[in-house]
Amino acid sequence: MARISIFGIGYVGVVAAACLAKDGHDVIAVDVDAGKIDAINEGLSPIVENGLDDLVKEVVAAGKLSATDDVEYAINNTSASFVCVGTPSAPDGSVGLKYVELVCQNIGAAVAKKDDFHSVIIRSTIVPGSCEGTCIPVLEAASGKKAGAEFGVGYYPEFLRESTAIEDYYDPGLIAFGALDDATRDILTDLNKNLNCQIHTVDLRTAEMVKYTSNIWRAIKVTFANEIGNIAKSCGLDGQSVMEILCSDHKVNMSPYFMRPGFAFGGSCLPKDVRALRHLAAVNNTPAPLLHAVLEANEAQIGKAEAMINSSKATKVGFVGISFKPGTDDMRESPLAELAARLIKTGVVVEIYDPFVHEAYANENSTAGRGNDVVPDLKDRLNPDLSSMIEGSDAIVVGNIYKDTLEELVAVNDKPMIDLTRISRTRVSGDDYHGICW
Repeated sequence: MARISIFGIGYVGVVAAACLAKDGHDVIAVDVDAGKIDAINEGLSPIVENGLDDLVKEVVAAGKLSATDDVEYAINNTSASFVCVGTPSAPDGSVGLKYVELVCQNIGAAVAKKDDFHSVIIRSTIVPGSCEGTCIPVLEAASGKKAGAEFGVGYYPEFLRESTAIEDYYDPGLIAFGALDDATRDILTDLNKNLNCQIHTVDLRTAEMVKYTSNIWRAIKVTFANEIGNIAKSCGLDGQSVMEILCSDHKVNMSPYFMRPGFAFGGSCLPKDVRALRHLAAVNNTPAPLLHAVLEANEAQIGKAEAMINSSKATKVGFVGISFKPGTDDMRESPLAELAARLIKTGVVVEIYDPFVHEAYANENSTAGRGNDVVPDLKDRLNPDLSSMIEGSDAIVVGNIYKDTLEELVAVNDKPMIDLTRISRTRVSGDDYHGICW
Protein backbone atom coordinates (compact mmCIF):
# COMPACT_ATOMS: atom_id res chain seq x y z
CA MET A 1 0.00 0.00 0.00
CA ALA A 2 1.18 3.55 -0.77
CA ARG A 3 1.41 6.62 1.45
CA ILE A 4 0.00 9.58 -0.47
CA SER A 5 -0.56 13.26 0.30
CA ILE A 6 -3.28 15.13 -1.55
CA PHE A 7 -2.79 18.89 -1.95
CA GLY A 8 -6.13 20.62 -2.43
CA ILE A 9 -9.29 19.42 -0.70
CA GLY A 10 -11.62 20.42 -3.50
CA TYR A 11 -13.77 18.23 -5.71
CA VAL A 12 -10.94 16.21 -7.29
CA GLY A 13 -8.79 16.11 -4.18
CA VAL A 14 -11.38 14.89 -1.70
CA VAL A 15 -12.77 12.23 -4.05
CA ALA A 16 -9.26 10.96 -4.82
CA ALA A 17 -8.31 11.02 -1.15
CA ALA A 18 -11.38 9.10 -0.02
CA CYS A 19 -11.15 6.48 -2.78
CA LEU A 20 -7.42 5.93 -2.26
CA ALA A 21 -8.04 5.53 1.46
CA LYS A 22 -10.83 3.06 0.79
CA ASP A 23 -8.38 1.01 -1.28
CA GLY A 24 -6.15 0.72 1.78
CA HIS A 25 -3.62 3.48 1.12
CA ASP A 26 -2.63 5.92 3.89
CA VAL A 27 -3.73 9.38 2.78
CA ILE A 28 -3.02 12.85 4.15
CA ALA A 29 -5.11 15.68 2.69
CA VAL A 30 -3.50 19.13 2.73
CA ASP A 31 -5.20 22.50 2.41
CA VAL A 32 -5.06 26.08 3.72
CA ASP A 33 -8.79 26.13 4.44
CA ALA A 34 -9.29 25.32 8.14
CA GLY A 35 -12.96 24.51 7.55
CA LYS A 36 -12.12 21.79 5.02
CA ILE A 37 -9.41 20.36 7.27
CA ASP A 38 -11.75 20.21 10.26
CA ALA A 39 -14.51 18.63 8.17
CA ILE A 40 -12.24 15.81 6.97
CA ASN A 41 -10.86 15.12 10.45
CA GLU A 42 -14.41 14.97 11.79
CA GLY A 43 -15.32 12.39 9.14
CA LEU A 44 -17.36 14.81 7.03
CA SER A 45 -17.12 15.57 3.33
CA PRO A 46 -16.40 19.25 2.61
CA ILE A 47 -18.29 18.98 -0.70
CA VAL A 48 -21.61 17.52 -1.79
CA GLU A 49 -21.11 14.42 -3.89
CA ASN A 50 -23.20 11.27 -4.09
CA GLY A 51 -21.90 8.66 -1.63
CA LEU A 52 -18.96 10.75 -0.46
CA ASP A 53 -20.24 11.51 3.07
CA ASP A 54 -20.40 7.85 4.01
CA LEU A 55 -17.07 7.07 2.34
CA VAL A 56 -15.19 9.87 4.13
CA LYS A 57 -16.71 8.86 7.45
CA GLU A 58 -15.66 5.24 6.88
CA VAL A 59 -12.02 5.89 5.92
CA VAL A 60 -11.43 8.54 8.60
CA ALA A 61 -12.78 6.17 11.24
CA ALA A 62 -10.44 3.47 9.91
CA GLY A 63 -7.47 5.81 10.33
CA LYS A 64 -6.72 5.82 6.60
CA LEU A 65 -7.48 9.52 5.92
CA SER A 66 -6.56 12.65 7.84
CA ALA A 67 -6.16 16.32 6.96
CA THR A 68 -3.63 19.03 7.84
CA ASP A 69 -2.22 22.39 6.77
CA ASP A 70 1.34 21.28 7.61
CA VAL A 71 3.09 20.75 4.27
CA GLU A 72 6.34 19.47 5.74
CA TYR A 73 4.50 16.92 7.88
CA ALA A 74 2.58 15.66 4.84
CA ILE A 75 5.72 15.32 2.71
CA ASN A 76 7.73 13.58 5.43
CA ASN A 77 4.98 11.04 6.05
CA THR A 78 4.20 10.13 2.43
CA SER A 79 6.14 8.96 -0.62
CA ALA A 80 4.05 10.71 -3.27
CA SER A 81 1.97 13.88 -3.48
CA PHE A 82 -0.98 14.62 -5.74
CA VAL A 83 -1.48 18.29 -6.66
CA CYS A 84 -5.25 18.79 -7.07
CA VAL A 85 -5.69 22.57 -6.78
CA GLY A 86 -7.82 24.65 -9.13
CA THR A 87 -6.63 26.28 -12.34
CA PRO A 88 -9.18 29.05 -12.99
CA SER A 89 -8.86 31.14 -16.15
CA ALA A 90 -6.48 34.08 -16.09
CA PRO A 91 -7.85 37.46 -17.29
CA ASP A 92 -6.54 36.81 -20.82
CA GLY A 93 -8.23 33.39 -20.98
CA SER A 94 -5.05 31.39 -20.39
CA VAL A 95 -4.90 28.69 -17.74
CA GLY A 96 -4.31 30.16 -14.29
CA LEU A 97 -1.34 28.45 -12.65
CA LYS A 98 -0.89 30.61 -9.54
CA TYR A 99 -2.28 27.97 -7.15
CA VAL A 100 -0.30 25.18 -8.82
CA GLU A 101 2.89 27.26 -8.61
CA LEU A 102 2.31 28.05 -4.95
CA VAL A 103 1.75 24.41 -4.04
CA CYS A 104 4.81 23.35 -6.05
CA GLN A 105 6.89 25.94 -4.18
CA ASN A 106 5.67 24.61 -0.83
CA ILE A 107 6.19 20.98 -1.81
CA GLY A 108 9.64 21.75 -3.21
CA ALA A 109 10.70 23.48 -0.01
CA ALA A 110 9.66 20.44 2.00
CA VAL A 111 11.30 17.99 -0.43
CA ALA A 112 14.55 19.96 -0.01
CA LYS A 113 14.70 18.80 3.62
CA LYS A 114 13.78 15.19 2.85
CA ASP A 115 16.39 12.52 2.18
CA ASP A 116 14.03 9.91 0.70
CA PHE A 117 12.87 10.02 -2.92
CA HIS A 118 9.48 11.74 -3.27
CA SER A 119 7.16 11.85 -6.30
CA VAL A 120 5.15 14.95 -7.16
CA ILE A 121 2.16 14.13 -9.37
CA ILE A 122 0.10 16.92 -10.88
CA ARG A 123 -3.62 16.21 -11.29
CA SER A 124 -4.80 19.77 -11.88
CA THR A 125 -5.94 20.55 -15.43
CA ILE A 126 -3.02 22.30 -17.14
CA VAL A 127 -2.25 22.95 -20.80
CA PRO A 128 0.51 20.97 -22.59
CA GLY A 129 3.95 22.14 -21.55
CA SER A 130 2.90 23.35 -18.10
CA CYS A 131 4.70 20.58 -16.22
CA GLU A 132 7.92 21.17 -18.10
CA GLY A 133 7.59 24.95 -18.33
CA THR A 134 6.22 25.80 -14.89
CA CYS A 135 5.84 22.96 -12.39
CA ILE A 136 9.25 21.34 -12.79
CA PRO A 137 11.25 24.62 -12.74
CA VAL A 138 9.39 25.75 -9.61
CA LEU A 139 9.92 22.40 -7.88
CA GLU A 140 13.61 22.32 -8.81
CA ALA A 141 14.19 25.90 -7.66
CA ALA A 142 12.46 25.35 -4.33
CA SER A 143 14.03 21.95 -3.61
CA GLY A 144 17.49 22.44 -5.07
CA LYS A 145 17.10 18.96 -6.57
CA LYS A 146 16.86 17.55 -10.09
CA ALA A 147 13.47 16.38 -11.37
CA GLY A 148 13.39 12.78 -12.54
CA ALA A 149 16.58 11.95 -10.66
CA GLU A 150 16.37 13.30 -7.11
CA PHE A 151 12.60 13.55 -6.96
CA GLY A 152 9.85 12.20 -9.20
CA VAL A 153 7.38 14.03 -11.42
CA GLY A 154 4.21 12.82 -13.08
CA TYR A 155 1.05 14.13 -14.67
CA TYR A 156 -2.09 12.11 -13.96
CA PRO A 157 -5.30 13.74 -15.23
CA GLU A 158 -8.67 12.87 -13.80
CA PHE A 159 -11.84 12.20 -15.81
CA LEU A 160 -14.45 12.24 -13.05
CA ARG A 161 -17.97 13.56 -13.53
CA GLU A 162 -19.63 15.39 -10.70
CA SER A 163 -22.51 13.40 -9.14
CA THR A 164 -20.98 10.10 -10.36
CA ALA A 165 -17.37 10.69 -9.26
CA ILE A 166 -16.97 7.62 -7.02
CA GLU A 167 -18.51 5.37 -9.63
CA ASP A 168 -16.24 6.88 -12.30
CA TYR A 169 -13.19 6.40 -10.08
CA TYR A 170 -13.76 2.65 -9.88
CA ASP A 171 -15.10 2.22 -13.41
CA PRO A 172 -13.07 4.69 -15.52
CA GLY A 173 -13.47 5.13 -19.23
CA LEU A 174 -9.93 6.42 -19.61
CA ILE A 175 -6.65 6.14 -17.71
CA ALA A 176 -3.62 8.05 -18.97
CA PHE A 177 -0.57 9.41 -17.23
CA GLY A 178 2.98 10.54 -17.87
CA ALA A 179 6.07 10.31 -15.66
CA LEU A 180 9.67 11.47 -15.83
CA ASP A 181 10.99 8.54 -13.82
CA ASP A 182 10.38 4.84 -13.26
CA ALA A 183 9.48 5.22 -9.58
CA THR A 184 6.62 7.61 -10.29
CA ARG A 185 5.48 5.53 -13.25
CA ASP A 186 5.43 2.43 -11.04
CA ILE A 187 3.33 4.20 -8.38
CA LEU A 188 0.71 5.28 -10.91
CA THR A 189 0.66 1.89 -12.60
CA ASP A 190 0.19 0.14 -9.27
CA LEU A 191 -2.67 2.45 -8.26
CA ASN A 192 -4.57 1.63 -11.46
CA LYS A 193 -3.61 -1.98 -12.21
CA ASN A 194 -6.79 -3.52 -10.77
CA LEU A 195 -9.19 -1.24 -12.64
CA ASN A 196 -11.02 -2.57 -15.69
CA CYS A 197 -9.54 -0.09 -18.15
CA GLN A 198 -6.54 0.09 -20.45
CA ILE A 199 -3.66 2.09 -18.98
CA HIS A 200 -2.03 4.56 -21.38
CA THR A 201 1.49 5.44 -20.24
CA VAL A 202 2.70 8.45 -22.22
CA ASP A 203 4.95 11.51 -21.88
CA LEU A 204 3.95 14.47 -19.72
CA ARG A 205 2.81 16.72 -22.59
CA THR A 206 0.69 14.02 -24.18
CA ALA A 207 -1.03 13.33 -20.84
CA GLU A 208 -1.72 17.05 -20.44
CA MET A 209 -3.15 17.21 -23.97
CA VAL A 210 -5.33 14.14 -23.46
CA LYS A 211 -7.04 15.87 -20.53
CA TYR A 212 -7.81 19.00 -22.52
CA THR A 213 -8.88 16.98 -25.54
CA SER A 214 -11.33 15.03 -23.40
CA ASN A 215 -12.86 18.18 -21.92
CA ILE A 216 -13.06 20.06 -25.22
CA TRP A 217 -14.58 17.04 -26.95
CA ARG A 218 -17.33 16.99 -24.34
CA ALA A 219 -17.94 20.70 -24.88
CA ILE A 220 -18.10 20.23 -28.64
CA LYS A 221 -20.55 17.34 -28.28
CA VAL A 222 -22.84 19.47 -26.13
CA THR A 223 -22.63 22.33 -28.63
CA PHE A 224 -23.27 20.00 -31.57
CA ALA A 225 -26.26 18.40 -29.86
CA ASN A 226 -27.68 21.83 -29.03
CA GLU A 227 -27.21 23.06 -32.58
CA ILE A 228 -28.90 19.99 -34.03
CA GLY A 229 -31.67 20.41 -31.44
CA ASN A 230 -32.20 24.04 -32.46
CA ILE A 231 -32.37 23.17 -36.16
CA ALA A 232 -34.64 20.19 -35.50
CA LYS A 233 -36.99 22.38 -33.48
CA SER A 234 -37.11 24.93 -36.31
CA CYS A 235 -38.37 22.09 -38.50
CA GLY A 236 -40.94 20.96 -35.95
CA LEU A 237 -38.88 17.93 -34.91
CA ASP A 238 -37.66 16.54 -31.58
CA GLY A 239 -33.90 17.01 -31.48
CA GLN A 240 -33.45 14.73 -28.48
CA SER A 241 -35.06 11.85 -30.37
CA VAL A 242 -32.79 12.55 -33.35
CA MET A 243 -29.66 12.46 -31.17
CA GLU A 244 -30.79 9.33 -29.31
CA ILE A 245 -31.11 7.50 -32.61
CA LEU A 246 -27.74 8.83 -33.78
CA CYS A 247 -26.03 7.61 -30.62
CA SER A 248 -27.44 4.12 -31.06
CA ASP A 249 -25.06 3.64 -34.01
CA HIS A 250 -21.77 2.38 -32.57
CA LYS A 251 -20.43 1.21 -35.94
CA VAL A 252 -20.01 4.60 -37.64
CA ASN A 253 -21.27 7.55 -35.64
CA MET A 254 -19.71 6.50 -32.33
CA SER A 255 -16.63 4.81 -33.83
CA PRO A 256 -13.02 6.10 -33.70
CA TYR A 257 -12.77 6.03 -37.51
CA PHE A 258 -13.42 9.75 -37.91
CA MET A 259 -11.36 10.70 -34.85
CA ARG A 260 -7.97 10.33 -36.54
CA PRO A 261 -6.14 13.62 -37.25
CA GLY A 262 -5.16 14.05 -40.87
CA PHE A 263 -6.44 15.74 -44.00
CA ALA A 264 -9.76 17.39 -44.80
CA PHE A 265 -13.01 15.48 -45.35
CA GLY A 266 -14.64 15.21 -48.76
CA GLY A 267 -16.81 12.89 -50.80
CA SER A 268 -20.38 12.89 -51.97
CA CYS A 269 -21.97 13.28 -48.54
CA LEU A 270 -20.20 15.26 -45.85
CA PRO A 271 -19.43 18.59 -47.61
CA LYS A 272 -22.80 18.97 -49.29
CA ASP A 273 -24.72 17.82 -46.24
CA VAL A 274 -23.02 20.29 -43.92
CA ARG A 275 -23.79 23.05 -46.44
CA ALA A 276 -27.38 21.92 -46.79
CA LEU A 277 -28.07 21.80 -43.06
CA ARG A 278 -26.37 25.16 -42.61
CA HIS A 279 -28.62 26.61 -45.34
CA LEU A 280 -31.72 25.08 -43.77
CA ALA A 281 -30.77 26.67 -40.46
CA ALA A 282 -30.37 30.04 -42.15
CA VAL A 283 -33.72 29.75 -43.90
CA ASN A 284 -35.33 29.00 -40.54
CA ASN A 285 -33.49 31.92 -38.88
CA THR A 286 -31.63 29.51 -36.62
CA PRO A 287 -27.97 30.29 -35.81
CA ALA A 288 -25.55 27.46 -36.63
CA PRO A 289 -22.07 28.70 -35.75
CA LEU A 290 -20.64 25.19 -35.35
CA LEU A 291 -21.66 24.19 -38.88
CA HIS A 292 -19.99 27.34 -40.22
CA ALA A 293 -16.87 26.49 -38.24
CA VAL A 294 -16.80 22.92 -39.58
CA LEU A 295 -16.56 24.11 -43.18
CA GLU A 296 -14.09 26.86 -42.30
CA ALA A 297 -11.86 24.39 -40.46
CA ASN A 298 -12.02 21.91 -43.34
CA GLU A 299 -11.02 24.62 -45.80
CA ALA A 300 -8.19 25.68 -43.49
CA GLN A 301 -6.78 22.13 -43.52
CA ILE A 302 -6.56 22.21 -47.32
CA GLY A 303 -4.87 25.61 -47.10
CA LYS A 304 -2.39 24.25 -44.57
CA ALA A 305 -1.41 21.39 -46.88
CA GLU A 306 -1.02 23.83 -49.77
CA ALA A 307 1.32 26.01 -47.70
CA MET A 308 3.39 22.98 -46.70
CA ILE A 309 3.84 21.97 -50.35
CA ASN A 310 4.69 25.52 -51.40
CA SER A 311 7.35 25.63 -48.71
CA SER A 312 9.13 22.73 -50.43
CA LYS A 313 9.68 24.91 -53.55
CA ALA A 314 8.87 21.86 -55.68
CA THR A 315 7.99 22.49 -59.32
CA LYS A 316 6.81 18.91 -59.92
CA VAL A 317 4.75 17.15 -57.27
CA GLY A 318 3.70 13.52 -57.17
CA PHE A 319 0.37 12.76 -55.51
CA VAL A 320 -0.27 9.36 -53.92
CA GLY A 321 -4.05 9.29 -54.13
CA ILE A 322 -6.49 11.74 -55.68
CA SER A 323 -9.90 10.22 -54.83
CA PHE A 324 -11.62 11.41 -51.66
CA LYS A 325 -10.53 8.24 -49.82
CA PRO A 326 -8.62 5.04 -50.65
CA GLY A 327 -10.42 2.07 -52.12
CA THR A 328 -12.61 4.07 -54.50
CA ASP A 329 -12.35 6.08 -57.71
CA ASP A 330 -14.91 8.59 -56.45
CA MET A 331 -13.53 12.13 -56.70
CA ARG A 332 -16.63 14.06 -55.70
CA GLU A 333 -15.42 17.01 -53.62
CA SER A 334 -12.11 15.28 -52.98
CA PRO A 335 -9.89 17.60 -50.95
CA LEU A 336 -6.89 16.02 -52.69
CA ALA A 337 -8.30 17.00 -56.07
CA GLU A 338 -8.87 20.54 -54.81
CA LEU A 339 -5.31 20.67 -53.49
CA ALA A 340 -3.89 19.41 -56.79
CA ALA A 341 -5.96 21.91 -58.75
CA ARG A 342 -4.64 24.82 -56.69
CA LEU A 343 -1.06 23.74 -57.36
CA ILE A 344 -1.71 23.32 -61.07
CA LYS A 345 -3.13 26.85 -61.27
CA THR A 346 0.14 28.21 -59.90
CA GLY A 347 2.20 26.39 -62.53
CA VAL A 348 3.22 23.34 -60.51
CA VAL A 349 3.34 20.10 -62.54
CA VAL A 350 1.22 17.43 -60.84
CA GLU A 351 1.49 13.70 -61.49
CA ILE A 352 -0.81 11.23 -59.75
CA TYR A 353 -0.63 7.65 -58.57
CA ASP A 354 -4.10 6.34 -57.74
CA PRO A 355 -4.70 2.67 -58.61
CA PHE A 356 -8.48 2.89 -58.40
CA VAL A 357 -8.88 6.01 -60.52
CA HIS A 358 -6.35 4.57 -62.99
CA GLU A 359 -8.28 1.28 -63.14
CA ALA A 360 -11.46 3.11 -64.04
CA TYR A 361 -9.73 4.82 -66.97
CA ALA A 362 -7.87 1.66 -68.04
CA ASN A 363 -11.15 -0.26 -68.16
CA GLU A 364 -12.71 2.63 -70.08
CA ASN A 365 -15.50 2.86 -67.52
CA SER A 366 -18.12 5.40 -68.47
CA THR A 367 -17.80 6.84 -64.98
CA ALA A 368 -14.00 7.19 -65.04
CA GLY A 369 -12.97 10.38 -63.29
CA ARG A 370 -16.41 10.64 -61.71
CA GLY A 371 -16.92 13.75 -59.72
CA ASN A 372 -13.80 15.46 -60.97
CA ASP A 373 -14.47 19.04 -61.97
CA VAL A 374 -11.27 20.67 -60.78
CA VAL A 375 -8.21 18.72 -62.01
CA PRO A 376 -7.56 19.41 -65.72
CA ASP A 377 -6.33 16.54 -67.93
CA LEU A 378 -6.75 14.07 -65.08
CA LYS A 379 -6.30 10.97 -67.25
CA ASP A 380 -2.99 12.23 -68.63
CA ARG A 381 -1.65 12.99 -65.17
CA LEU A 382 -2.12 9.41 -63.91
CA ASN A 383 0.95 7.22 -63.60
CA PRO A 384 0.36 3.55 -62.75
CA ASP A 385 4.01 3.13 -61.75
CA LEU A 386 4.62 4.52 -58.25
CA SER A 387 8.40 4.19 -58.50
CA SER A 388 8.46 6.14 -61.74
CA MET A 389 6.29 8.91 -60.28
CA ILE A 390 8.46 9.19 -57.18
CA GLU A 391 11.63 9.27 -59.24
CA GLY A 392 10.33 12.06 -61.47
CA SER A 393 8.93 14.28 -58.71
CA ASP A 394 10.56 17.02 -56.65
CA ALA A 395 8.22 16.33 -53.74
CA ILE A 396 5.71 13.64 -52.80
CA VAL A 397 2.25 14.24 -51.31
CA VAL A 398 0.74 11.19 -49.62
CA GLY A 399 -3.00 11.68 -49.54
CA ASN A 400 -4.28 8.09 -49.45
CA ILE A 401 -2.69 4.94 -48.07
CA TYR A 402 -2.55 1.85 -50.26
CA LYS A 403 -1.05 -1.08 -48.37
CA ASP A 404 1.19 -2.25 -51.20
CA THR A 405 2.83 1.18 -51.41
CA LEU A 406 3.79 1.62 -47.76
CA GLU A 407 7.20 -0.04 -47.89
CA GLU A 408 8.28 2.05 -50.87
CA LEU A 409 6.96 5.30 -49.41
CA VAL A 410 8.62 4.74 -46.03
CA ALA A 411 11.93 4.26 -47.89
CA VAL A 412 11.75 7.70 -49.56
CA ASN A 413 14.38 9.91 -47.92
CA ASP A 414 15.93 11.93 -50.74
CA LYS A 415 13.15 14.45 -51.35
CA PRO A 416 10.43 16.30 -49.44
CA MET A 417 7.40 14.25 -48.45
CA ILE A 418 4.18 15.91 -47.27
CA ASP A 419 2.18 13.21 -45.52
CA LEU A 420 -1.52 13.94 -45.08
CA THR A 421 -2.53 10.53 -43.79
CA ARG A 422 0.55 9.05 -41.98
CA ILE A 423 2.43 6.21 -43.62
CA SER A 424 3.90 5.10 -40.29
CA ARG A 425 3.12 5.86 -36.65
CA THR A 426 6.86 6.05 -36.03
CA ARG A 427 7.31 9.01 -38.39
CA VAL A 428 7.14 12.58 -37.14
CA SER A 429 7.98 15.83 -38.90
CA GLY A 430 11.68 16.45 -39.36
CA ASP A 431 14.25 16.86 -42.15
CA ASP A 432 12.40 16.25 -45.46
CA TYR A 433 9.41 14.49 -43.91
CA HIS A 434 6.44 16.69 -43.00
CA GLY A 435 3.27 15.32 -41.37
CA ILE A 436 0.25 17.59 -41.48
CA CYS A 437 -0.78 16.86 -37.85
CA TRP A 438 2.25 15.12 -36.37
